[in-house]
Amino acid sequence: MNWTLEVVPVPVTDMDRAKEFYADKCGFVIDLDDEVAPGTRIIQATPPGSRCSIALLSGMPPMPGTRTTAPGGLHGLQLCVTDIEAARTALVETGVDVSPVMHVGAAGWEEGKGGTWNSFLTFEDPDGNGWVVQEAPSELSER
Repeated sequence: MNWTLEVVPVPVTDMDRAKEFYADKCGFVIDLDDEVAPGTRIIQATPPGSRCSIALLSGMPPMPGTRTTAPGGLHGLQLCVTDIEAARTALVETGVDVSPVMHVGAAGWEEGKGGTWNSFLTFEDPDGNGWVVQEAPSELSER
């Protein structure tokens, strides 16, 4: 049996602002924007080429026995791209505040590209949820 990661909840304060950020600035595809029950809205968005989506939730009660994360409290979600510089340029062009491309060097984090699997950038959504983008040597389907 496969256990596939398909949806990650991302806590936000303003659903419409988050939808605009992820769709218009990051290029995510909006798969769903629906009130699934009275007062409970779900926006599901998928990064280009990904099989895993994010879910922006409003009014969704936590499942019994689970915890919630406050808006801005999610950090370290990672996206992979095959051209980190092109990804950075695309984000900058849409108005996203993006870090420089960095790599891990002998003295820790250093600016510029590194070797295979060692080039990264970061950005945050309007609530402060933090993302990492890593350069991969090939598309996922080819690895």
